[in-house]
Amino acid sequence: MNYSDIKFTDMINGKGIRVTLFVSGCSHRCKGCFNKETWDSEYGVPFTKDIEENIFEYFERFDSAMRGLSLLGGDPTYHKNVETLKEFCMEFKKRFPKKDIWIWSGFTWEQIIKDPKKYELLKQCDVLIDGKFTEELKDVNLRWRGSSNQRVIDIQATIKNNNEVILYE
Repeated sequence: MNYSDIKFTDMINGKGIRVTLFVSGCSHRCKGCFNKETWDSEYGVPFTKDIEENIFEYFERFDSAMRGLSLLGGDPTYHKNVETLKEFCMEFKKRFPKKDIWIWSGFTWEQIIKDPKKYELLKQCDVLIDGKFTEELKDVNLRWRGSSNQRVIDIQATIKNNNEVILYE
Protein backbone atom coordinates (compact mmCIF):
# COMPACT_ATOMS: atom_id res chain seq x y z
CA MET A 1 0.00 0.00 0.00
CA ASN A 2 1.17 3.51 -0.79
CA TYR A 3 0.27 6.76 0.87
CA SER A 4 0.45 10.34 -0.35
CA ASP A 5 0.66 12.32 2.89
CA ILE A 6 0.50 12.24 6.66
CA LYS A 7 -0.74 15.25 8.62
CA PHE A 8 0.48 14.92 12.18
CA THR A 9 -1.69 17.72 13.59
CA ASP A 10 -5.04 17.80 11.81
CA MET A 11 -8.18 19.40 13.22
CA ILE A 12 -10.33 19.23 10.07
CA ASN A 13 -10.75 15.52 9.32
CA GLY A 14 -12.60 14.33 12.40
CA LYS A 15 -13.20 15.45 15.95
CA GLY A 16 -10.30 16.88 17.95
CA ILE A 17 -6.60 16.84 17.13
CA ARG A 18 -5.72 13.88 14.93
CA VAL A 19 -3.10 12.23 12.79
CA THR A 20 -4.44 11.90 9.25
CA LEU A 21 -3.13 9.36 6.76
CA PHE A 22 -3.95 9.90 3.09
CA VAL A 23 -3.67 6.54 1.30
CA SER A 24 -3.32 6.02 -2.45
CA GLY A 25 -5.76 4.08 -4.60
CA CYS A 26 -9.37 4.86 -5.45
CA SER A 27 -11.75 3.40 -8.03
CA HIS A 28 -14.53 5.99 -7.65
CA ARG A 29 -13.05 8.86 -9.70
CA CYS A 30 -15.48 11.39 -8.22
CA LYS A 31 -16.01 14.53 -10.27
CA GLY A 32 -14.59 17.45 -8.27
CA CYS A 33 -12.40 15.26 -6.04
CA PHE A 34 -10.01 17.34 -3.92
CA ASN A 35 -7.29 14.69 -4.04
CA LYS A 36 -7.21 13.27 -7.60
CA GLU A 37 -3.54 12.32 -7.48
CA THR A 38 -4.40 9.62 -4.94
CA TRP A 39 -6.61 7.73 -7.40
CA ASP A 40 -3.48 5.94 -8.62
CA SER A 41 -2.52 3.24 -6.11
CA GLU A 42 1.15 3.66 -7.10
CA TYR A 43 1.15 7.38 -6.21
CA GLY A 44 3.19 8.43 -3.19
CA VAL A 45 5.49 6.19 -1.19
CA PRO A 46 5.14 2.75 0.41
CA PHE A 47 3.54 2.57 3.84
CA THR A 48 6.25 0.68 5.71
CA LYS A 49 6.54 -0.62 9.27
CA ASP A 50 8.90 2.32 9.94
CA ILE A 51 6.20 4.80 8.89
CA GLU A 52 3.65 2.94 10.99
CA GLU A 53 6.00 3.10 13.97
CA ASN A 54 6.55 6.85 13.43
CA ILE A 55 2.80 7.36 13.75
CA PHE A 56 2.66 5.26 16.92
CA GLU A 57 5.61 7.17 18.41
CA TYR A 58 3.87 10.46 17.67
CA PHE A 59 0.80 9.29 19.58
CA GLU A 60 2.97 8.15 22.49
CA ARG A 61 4.76 11.51 22.59
CA PHE A 62 1.63 13.68 22.40
CA ASP A 63 -0.89 11.26 23.90
CA SER A 64 -2.89 13.69 26.00
CA ALA A 65 -3.44 16.11 23.10
CA MET A 66 -4.42 13.55 20.47
CA ARG A 67 -8.02 12.43 19.92
CA GLY A 68 -7.41 9.84 17.22
CA LEU A 69 -6.46 8.70 13.74
CA SER A 70 -8.16 9.58 10.44
CA LEU A 71 -7.87 7.52 7.25
CA LEU A 72 -8.59 9.25 3.94
CA GLY A 73 -7.35 9.00 0.40
CA GLY A 74 -7.82 7.91 -2.20
CA ASP A 75 -10.06 5.39 -0.54
CA PRO A 76 -8.93 3.39 2.51
CA THR A 77 -11.37 0.64 1.48
CA TYR A 78 -9.76 0.31 -1.98
CA HIS A 79 -8.89 -3.38 -2.39
CA LYS A 80 -5.10 -2.81 -2.27
CA ASN A 81 -5.37 -0.94 1.05
CA VAL A 82 -7.74 -3.04 3.11
CA GLU A 83 -5.44 -5.69 4.59
CA THR A 84 -2.60 -3.31 5.47
CA LEU A 85 -4.99 -0.83 7.07
CA LYS A 86 -6.82 -3.55 9.00
CA GLU A 87 -3.53 -4.70 10.56
CA PHE A 88 -2.47 -1.10 11.21
CA CYS A 89 -5.79 -0.26 12.88
CA MET A 90 -5.69 -3.41 15.01
CA GLU A 91 -2.24 -2.47 16.29
CA PHE A 92 -3.31 1.14 16.80
CA LYS A 93 -6.32 0.06 18.91
CA LYS A 94 -4.13 -2.33 20.88
CA ARG A 95 -1.67 0.45 21.74
CA PHE A 96 -4.18 3.29 22.08
CA PRO A 97 -7.54 1.81 23.13
CA LYS A 98 -8.97 5.18 24.17
CA LYS A 99 -8.28 6.82 20.79
CA ASP A 100 -10.76 6.69 17.93
CA ILE A 101 -10.33 5.92 14.24
CA TRP A 102 -12.29 7.74 11.54
CA ILE A 103 -12.37 6.37 8.00
CA TRP A 104 -13.67 7.82 4.73
CA SER A 105 -14.90 5.67 1.82
CA GLY A 106 -16.59 6.24 -1.50
CA PHE A 107 -18.50 3.02 -0.85
CA THR A 108 -21.65 3.12 1.26
CA TRP A 109 -22.03 1.20 4.51
CA GLU A 110 -24.39 -1.19 2.73
CA GLN A 111 -21.78 -1.91 0.03
CA ILE A 112 -18.92 -2.32 2.48
CA ILE A 113 -20.62 -4.86 4.73
CA LYS A 114 -21.12 -7.17 1.73
CA ASP A 115 -17.33 -7.49 1.41
CA PRO A 116 -15.95 -9.46 4.39
CA LYS A 117 -12.45 -7.98 4.13
CA LYS A 118 -13.70 -4.39 4.04
CA TYR A 119 -16.12 -5.11 6.86
CA GLU A 120 -13.27 -6.48 9.00
CA LEU A 121 -11.41 -3.21 8.45
CA LEU A 122 -14.48 -1.20 9.49
CA LYS A 123 -14.84 -3.23 12.67
CA GLN A 124 -11.52 -1.73 13.81
CA CYS A 125 -12.81 1.82 13.30
CA ASP A 126 -15.25 4.09 15.10
CA VAL A 127 -16.68 6.54 12.56
CA LEU A 128 -17.28 6.10 8.82
CA ILE A 129 -17.96 8.87 6.35
CA ASP A 130 -19.52 6.89 3.53
CA GLY A 131 -20.52 7.47 -0.07
CA LYS A 132 -18.98 9.05 -3.13
CA PHE A 133 -18.37 12.77 -3.20
CA THR A 134 -21.08 14.20 -5.47
CA GLU A 135 -20.15 17.61 -6.86
CA GLU A 136 -23.79 18.59 -7.45
CA LEU A 137 -24.46 18.01 -3.73
CA LYS A 138 -21.33 19.79 -2.50
CA ASP A 139 -21.91 21.82 0.66
CA VAL A 140 -19.00 23.64 2.31
CA ASN A 141 -21.01 23.99 5.53
CA LEU A 142 -21.08 20.25 6.23
CA ARG A 143 -18.77 18.92 8.92
CA TRP A 144 -16.35 16.18 7.94
CA ARG A 145 -17.89 15.49 4.53
CA GLY A 146 -18.00 17.21 1.18
CA SER A 147 -21.47 16.47 -0.14
CA SER A 148 -24.89 16.00 1.42
CA ASN A 149 -25.29 12.39 0.24
CA GLN A 150 -22.43 11.31 2.49
CA ARG A 151 -23.24 10.08 5.99
CA VAL A 152 -21.26 10.23 9.23
CA ILE A 153 -21.86 6.80 10.76
CA ASP A 154 -21.17 5.53 14.27
CA ILE A 155 -19.66 2.19 13.28
CA GLN A 156 -19.73 0.39 16.62
CA ALA A 157 -23.33 1.46 17.39
CA THR A 158 -24.36 0.39 13.89
CA ILE A 159 -22.77 -3.05 14.32
CA LYS A 160 -24.59 -3.47 17.66
CA ASN A 161 -27.81 -2.43 15.88
CA ASN A 162 -27.62 -5.36 13.41
CA ASN A 163 -26.04 -3.10 10.77
CA GLU A 164 -28.98 -0.69 10.73
CA VAL A 165 -27.15 2.62 10.32
CA ILE A 166 -26.78 4.83 13.40
CA LEU A 167 -25.52 8.31 12.59
CA TYR A 168 -22.69 9.84 14.59
CA GLU A 169 -23.69 12.86 16.64
